[in-house]
Amino acid sequence: MPDLIANLVSFFAYFVGALVYGLLFGAIYTRLTPHREFHLIVGERNATAAIAFGGSLVGYALAASAAIHNARSIAEFAVWGLVAVVTQVVAYLVARLFHHDLPDAIERNVLSAGVWVAAVSIAVGLVSAACMSP
Repeated sequence: MPDLIANLVSFFAYFVGALVYGLLFGAIYTRLTPHREFHLIVGERNATAAIAFGGSLVGYALAASAAIHNARSIAEFAVWGLVAVVTQVVAYLVARLFHHDLPDAIERNVLSAGVWVAAVSIAVGLVSAACMSP
């Protein structure tokens, strides 16, 4: 029973840490974009914005899950979790670098723009996750 309690405490620590970093990433991502993601997604039902933002969250989750899996302590996870956030911010900036009118295309609901951001985010998430493994 003591192992179960210790495991539950670890679970909650890692889970809450990943959620906090996820919220941090979401806050940074929505500040980097000139459009309002949630208004586009919920208010205007813009599928492109949903794909772009959803793909970036999946990319973050891939890296965060590797950080959790490979960390030997909460402190180590804190470092790698932050790396997961930073790599996804960089992924968005790179996607935008190669698609100069990306924010405008997302607002106009150009599906290829959303797929592009999602693909870059997921690819970067997979690579960064692999880099976190020992």
